[in-house]
Amino acid sequence: MTTTGSPASGAAVGFGVLGPVECRDGAGLPVRLGGPRHREVVARLLVARRRVVPVDRLVADLWEEPPPGATGAVRTFVAEVRRALEPARRPRTPSRLLATEGPGYVLRPAPGAVDAWHFEAEVARAAGLAPADAAPVLDAALATWRGPAYADFPGARWAHAERARLAELRLHAVERRADALIRSGAPREAVWDLDAHVAEHPWREDGWHLLATALLRSGRQGDALGVLRRARRVLADQLGADPGPGLARLEREVLRQADHPDEAAPATGDEVWSSAAAAYEGSVPARSPARLEATASLLRELAVTGAGGLGAARRHRAAAVAAAERTGDAELAARVIGVYDVPAVWTRVDDPDAARTVVRAAERVLARLPEDAPETVRARLLASVAVESRGDALAEGALPRAADPPGRAREPWRRRAQQAAAEAESAARRLHDASLLAFALNGTFLQSFAHCGQAARRDATGAELVRLARTHGLLGPEVLGRLIRVQALAGLGDLPGADHQATAADHLADRYERPLARVFTTWYRALRTTLATPADLTATEAAYAEAVALLPTCGMPGFATGLPALTRLAPVVRAGALPAPEAFTEADWGPYDPWVRPLLLLGDARPDEAREALRTAPRPPHDLMAEPMWCLLARAAALAGDPVLAARAAAALGPAEDQQGGAASGLLTFGPVAEYLAEAREAAGG
Repeated sequence: MTTTGSPASGAAVGFGVLGPVECRDGAGLPVRLGGPRHREVVARLLVARRRVVPVDRLVADLWEEPPPGATGAVRTFVAEVRRALEPARRPRTPSRLLATEGPGYVLRPAPGAVDAWHFEAEVARAAGLAPADAAPVLDAALATWRGPAYADFPGARWAHAERARLAELRLHAVERRADALIRSGAPREAVWDLDAHVAEHPWREDGWHLLATALLRSGRQGDALGVLRRARRVLADQLGADPGPGLARLEREVLRQADHPDEAAPATGDEVWSSAAAAYEGSVPARSPARLEATASLLRELAVTGAGGLGAARRHRAAAVAAAERTGDAELAARVIGVYDVPAVWTRVDDPDAARTVVRAAERVLARLPEDAPETVRARLLASVAVESRGDALAEGALPRAADPPGRAREPWRRRAQQAAAEAESAARRLHDASLLAFALNGTFLQSFAHCGQAARRDATGAELVRLARTHGLLGPEVLGRLIRVQALAGLGDLPGADHQATAADHLADRYERPLARVFTTWYRALRTTLATPADLTATEAAYAEAVALLPTCGMPGFATGLPALTRLAPVVRAGALPAPEAFTEADWGPYDPWVRPLLLLGDARPDEAREALRTAPRPPHDLMAEPMWCLLARAAALAGDPVLAARAAAALGPAEDQQGGAASGLLTFGPVAEYLAEAREAAGG
């Protein structure tokens, strides 16, 4: 039994309800609560899970026909329990463990101080672990049971629903432990417990399926077939029902193997996938919460397989989140949202509406999570908020004007996203959870664009991701970390360092089938051609032609849209010239149009319209393209004679003065930021 400290007395108190109700102090010694009614008061307050129970409700629950003076008796029970729980509390000092609030009482142990709450948290934690890690966690959690929940109050109506819920959760944990043992290659260890499990709970088809599977995986084909036939008889006798499709399918598979023993040849990957999928269909009931979690995990893996997988994952994720929310189980919804830790290196979301949907769902679930929810679950939700809030994903309506002074109060979503990133990272470090830290650092990276000139900070984040990933064998975070470093080192002018990271990212992408990484490294190499041989326009055009050719099939519209036109504009801008209108009549500027438009108007000899476009231009995005867009505004403001916007652009670009404008995107450059700064400062009168 775990314990909790009482702020009033310093005593440590733990409660047990998985069996007879008991209480122990910090030394593990029993606390004498008094008679049965005293223990029932404690148990009834624990069922309320840190919520106030009115005195009249306590009276009604403790007696079917309350005797005279029942209310006074309850108050006496509470006073005596308080003295037992906090013997060192000074007279007239309010109790913060068993408090009087409004019309009743509330018992507030810490989340881990009640064995049932601890059991629930451990079962939830195991759901996010690999089978080999989940089995011992579930084993330890099941060992906390000393008998039926609230065993000394079998007839109490107030305990009925909670006792049934905990009993069902225990059966679920028994089955998930067995499943974890089977999946981790220890099916023999699962057989004995499962045999007892189906004998005691013969109506649970999952138990029969797991037992037959464990026997089959242990080489006991005949016994597996016998179990399946016994299940058929029992279900028919006790429920008048035939086995479900999962059991029937497994029985056919066992019979097929028995009839054709010589066909047991090495299976192909596709055959293993089909068999595993069939086994999952049979072992996990339809509409089970486990299916939602498995679906979310599958979507995470699907998203990194290439353009088609990424698009499909994006389409189905919102539906999975909505389905999880509809269950009313906040922790389930949190796990479905938080498991999608797909590495994100590009800072503009592909589908802003979907991103907003996920963020709003995450915030709702955060507000509904019980206080004793595992901290990892909460931290993954916060990381999800940070990742999905990148760029201007949450902006609805017009952004602030570029010429306006920076005012964070107008963009509350940015403050919230940055706070979420910081809280997730802090929690991950405190918990020493490597995969959670990798997810949180992704959020930290995506929220590091409040100011220009942050390439060095992002390089440090990327380097930590690489170290973390290599220490703990995390493939996705290593690819992410190396791509972040490619961008940052390019922005810092360290081309050999960026080359090394790009080569390493390519090696990982080829070895582990991560094709989208090649999109970013190919674009980097086009940028590198520009930086290394700026006068060789032929080589630059050829390199960008190769990079642009990848865009139609990359599955990332937020990345691809507008880039081809910018690569054609870049050499013109670097040369200090204005774009000729006829050269860009068919150009699709995509999301970059507001910052390109003033220069196009100036190139078309329409200065008044250019000044109006500058006046209404929104501030550049908080993402990898912020610096190049500020460069365009700085030049246009200088040429159009807009001192206000020129001063604003100079202030924004100042921290990046020694960098190449746009190179930190890993995509393209408009040339040295220092040149644009000089133009903007002169136009601003500085």
